[in-house]
Amino acid sequence: MSLKNINTALAAAFILFVLWFGTEFILSPETTAPGFGLPDSPSGDGGGFLIVKGIRDVVLALVLGILLVTGHRRALGWVLLVEALAAYGDMATVLAHHGSVATALGVHCLTATLMVVNGLLMMRETRKPATAPASPAPQHA
Repeated sequence: MSLKNINTALAAAFILFVLWFGTEFILSPETTAPGFGLPDSPSGDGGGFLIVKGIRDVVLALVLGILLVTGHRRALGWVLLVEALAAYGDMATVLAHHGSVATALGVHCLTATLMVVNGLLMMRETRKPATAPASPAPQHA
C-alpha cells in the first residue's frame, strides 16, 4: 500500500469521524456530551454551547473533505496540523475541568496526535524532491 493510499484512508477516516461526532452534538447534544469527557453537562441555556461545538466539528470536517476531494494534498497536510490544535484544546479543556483523564488522553489527545502524524505524512508525500544545483556553463576563451 502506497503512502498516498495510507494518507488518503487516514484523512477520510478523520473526516468521517469528526463529521459524525459533530453531527451527534448538533442533533442530540445531551446524550453526546458525556462522551466528551467533562464531568457535568451544561445546565440551563448552556446546552447551546454543545451545538456550537458540533457545528465547529462539522465545519472542520468539511474543510478537510473539500481539500481531500479537490486533490489539494499539501494544503490538506497543513490543515490537518492546524486542526489538530482543536483536539488538543478539547483535551486541555477536559483536563482543566476535572473531566475524564482516560477520555482526554484516549480520545482527544490520540485523535490530535494521529491528525499530526497524518498531516506530517501528507507533507512528506507532497514535498518536492531536491534538485541538484545547476552547474555553471563552460567558459570558452
